[in-house]
Amino acid sequence: MFISNLEFTTGKKVTKHLGLVQGSSVRAKHAGRDIMASLKNLFGGELKGYTELLQESREEATQRMLAQARAVGANAVLNVRFSTSSIAAGAAEIYVYGTAVILDGQG
Repeated sequence: MFISNLEFTTGKKVTKHLGLVQGSSVRAKHAGRDIMASLKNLFGGELKGYTELLQESREEATQRMLAQARAVGANAVLNVRFSTSSIAAGAAEIYVYGTAVILDGQG
C-alpha cells in the first residue's frame, strides 16, 4: 500500500476517493520507564524508553489505519498526518489519519 503525506503523487492519478481512514493507539507510561525518565530529567539526554513507546504507538496506529484503508478497497493513503494528545495523567493517544484513495497503476 502506498502511503504519503502529500495530497497528490507525481505520475499517478487518483481515480477514486474513498474517504477518511484513521487509526489510534493509547499507551500509558510504564513505571520502570518513568523512573529512568526521572533520572534523565536530572542529568539530561534522550528518554529512550519513551521514544520507543511512542514509536511502537505510531506503528500500531498506522497499521490500524492501513487495515481500515484495505477494508474500503484503497491501494493508497494520501495526506497522512499524525497527532498526539494527552488523555489522562501518564497516558497519551497517537492518532494517524489520511485519505483513502485508489491510484491508477498501483497494485
